[in-house]
Formats: sequence, C-alpha cells, structure tokens
Amino acid sequence: MMETAHLAPGLVIPRIVNGLWQVAGAHGHVDERSAIDTMAAYHKAGLVAWDMADIYGPAERWYGAFRTTMLGGSIGLTKMVPPPGPMPYGEVRRRIERSAARMGVDRVDMVQFHWWDYRDDRYLEAADGLHRLVREGLVSCVGLTNFDTVRVKQMVDRGIPVVSNQVQYSILDTRPARRMVPYCERHGIRLLCYGTLLGGLLSRSYLGRPEPIGGDLYTASLQKYKAVIDAWGGWDLFQELLTVLDRIASRHDTTIPCVAVRYVLDRPGVAAAIIGCRLGVSDHIGENLGIFGLRLDDRDVSEMELVTGRSRDLFGIVGDCGDEYR
Repeated sequence: MMETAHLAPGLVIPRIVNGLWQVAGAHGHVDERSAIDTMAAYHKAGLVAWDMADIYGPAERWYGAFRTTMLGGSIGLTKMVPPPGPMPYGEVRRRIERSAARMGVDRVDMVQFHWWDYRDDRYLEAADGLHRLVREGLVSCVGLTNFDTVRVKQMVDRGIPVVSNQVQYSILDTRPARRMVPYCERHGIRLLCYGTLLGGLLSRSYLGRPEPIGGDLYTASLQKYKAVIDAWGGWDLFQELLTVLDRIASRHDTTIPCVAVRYVLDRPGVAAAIIGCRLGVSDHIGENLGIFGLRLDDRDVSEMELVTGRSRDLFGIVGDCGDEYR
C-alpha cells in the first residue's frame, strides 16, 4: 500500500520521491524522449512526486513536458539555488516565475531554498521573498535544502513558515538525528532525505567487490558517496554492513536498497526519501514500491547498528546537515 506524508495544507506526497539530479549532467547522457516516457511509467505506478532544481539542467523543462502527457496529479518540488548576492523580492519572483514557466504550472507546489554561503546573510532576504510568493499564490509552500539547524531556527524565528528541510540521511550518515530532528519535530518541519542509497553503492552489486577507485566511480553520485564511506569508516567496514544488509534482505525476501531506504523512512521526523532516477537508462519502479510493504523488526535494526556503531562520528567530522556544502 502506498505510504504518504502530509507536508502542508493540500500537499500530500508519496514517501518515495523521484529525484532528477541525474539529468543535470555528470551521470552520462540521458535521452529526453526516453526520460519523459519513463517519468510517465513512474507516475502511472503512483510515484507522482518529483524533486528537481533550477540548476538541474533540463529537469524543470522535462517535468513540464511530462506534465502535458498526464491528466494531472503530478507533484513538482523544485529548488531555488541562487549564487550568493542581492536577493530583493523582484529577483526572487523572477527566478520562481522562470521555474513555473519551465514546469508548465501556474503555482509551484513547493520551492526548496538552498544557499551556498552563510557569511552572506541575504538568504534571509530571499526567504522573505519566497514567503511573500506563498501569500501571493505563486508558491504553495516553502521548504529548505541543506540548511543547518541554526539557520532553520533563524527562519522559524523570522516567521517563515518552513514545511521541510531536504538533507542527506542514510544508514551511514545519521547526522540529522543529532540536532536537526529534535528541533524540526518541535516545530512541525519534516525531512526529505537524499543519499539514502549512497548513489547506488548500497546495493548487492558492490557486495564482495574490491574498493572502487578512479574510473570505477563513473558518476558524480558514486564519487560523492564513496567519499562519505571513506569518512564514515572505509570500505572494509562498509563490506561488513553490506553483508548484514544482504542477510536482512534475504530474511524479508527483498533487496539491500529496500532495506536501506526503509531504515531511513522509519527514523523520526522523516517524511520521504528521494531516490534518484536514471531516466531512460534503468528504472526501479517495482523495487521502490516494494519498500512500502517492508517492515524491519528490532533484530534487523540491531544487526545494522552493531556495524554502524563501530564507525566514525560523521557529525564530528563533517558537521551539521549541509555543512559539507560550505
């Protein structure tokens, strides 16, 4: 049965969101027609929510083209990712109007705001502009992307009605649980989580494999998340975790990715996991839907955490949510 999460009045999403970072480049060529056809297949299966950004290459435009093939019901969650600089209301409106035009919508379901440099505090000006666009009806609600707990609190204290924060969260990277989750739960803010599969490294394909190096890491995702593994505890410990995950998956007649995503979905404060789509290259529709029928028990979680408990403290190494980008 499909699991859903309520983010804001009128905005209910499946707890699996389709991610479109892979069409931004650095993941290989993606054919537009094949991509749009695959998006339709995800939609027909009930996976109707799409995560994109104004900097994800053709993502917003492809979403708009895909919408013309559907009778309705798709949900578009985009991001505004401006370079640091002046962010008056007019500039914020211009950016969101451009995204809306690309997406083929009169109102954007949600804008998730990302800011690169906290030393430039004009992110507060940008957030004010997004709040005004909610009041004016161009945006349904505002979320954040990769904001740390201190800055989320700034937004709340400023009266910005933030509904979510998109953060990296996986069996390996549990930094959100340290500060972000307790704060967000007190203020009704939900987490949208990416990196739950470490760009595909959390799969049976890497069980028993030599440590990938150089050309083995052929996408931006593999490069990014192999660095996470290195900081977390290294390849040997990761192999121990994959072995445990494979055993748990076998007990439940499922796959390592399903176990990994289910673990994150079961964490407090988590609304949904964002799973990247290799549109036109491969699809995991059936596997993703299978996550909803999986229930991990105390034994499963204990076995996983016996391994992860021997890892390094990523919060101490990297910092709070989003600090890896600053």
